Amino acid sequence: MSSIFGIGIDVVNIDRFQESLDRTPGLLTRIFTPTEATLPLSSLAARFAAREALAKALNAKAPFNWLEAGIINEPSGKPAFNFSGEMAKRLHEFNVHLTLSHDAGIASAMVIVENK
Repeated sequence: MSSIFGIGIDVVNIDRFQESLDRTPGLLTRIFTPTEATLPLSSLAARFAAREALAKALNAKAPFNWLEAGIINEPSGKPAFNFSGEMAKRLHEFNVHLTLSHDAGIASAMVIVENK
């Protein structure tokens, strides 16, 4: 029987996120996979929110490698994490559910981490 390990949610102001990217140009390559880095700003902000929500769901005290928590779209369009490296090892015993949204200048994400 599965049970919820953790839940995380995050909200990002898209204009402020753009300001952060402008102030710190290397941020784009430190946070996003090469495929993600080509996406529109609102999608990037939602993916940033997803990584923050994941950290909250995992109760992560220490930082993790954000590039190991890439986000892809399944053929249906549903977003999903594509874990690699240490994150894949750490999360192999969990199901991780993700939803993203962006509208009216705000991007948001919710993550549920469930024991298998």
